[in-house]
Amino acid sequence: MSIDETDIQILKELQKDARKPYREIAKNIGKSEGTVYNRIQKMQKNGVIKGFVPDIDYQKLGYDLITIIGISGEGSQIEDLEKEIAQNPHITAVYDVTGEYDAITIAKFQNREQLNQFIKQILSRKDVKKTYTMLTLNTIKEQHQIQL
Repeated sequence: MSIDETDIQILKELQKDARKPYREIAKNIGKSEGTVYNRIQKMQKNGVIKGFVPDIDYQKLGYDLITIIGISGEGSQIEDLEKEIAQNPHITAVYDVTGEYDAITIAKFQNREQLNQFIKQILSRKDVKKTYTMLTLNTIKEQHQIQL
């Protein structure tokens, strides 16, 4: 699917507020409401837009431990390990990386016990050599989108 300037303008509007009515988006970009509707439907169908998600402050919900965890594995099971880890509800991101670690995960926990259980679960696998856990002290920026 090719993305043109109209699609980019629509995406920029959705980044500001994904609940914005099609009518308002159309007005802001100088296109018809039908065009906006059709373009959004097309981008959803093609996987450009994967969903509409609220931007939640998880610390206000008690998720005070934000972690970055490096995982070193062995053998050809790392892809299975990454997929399994991605299913954990505390995990917000799993990256298959190069370097000292095979995978990097970002996770949010409400307490040390949840973190402890997660790390022990990972380390109990035979294909995991080691983990390296970092706790964040402060969140300076946390945004899962880039400016288009």
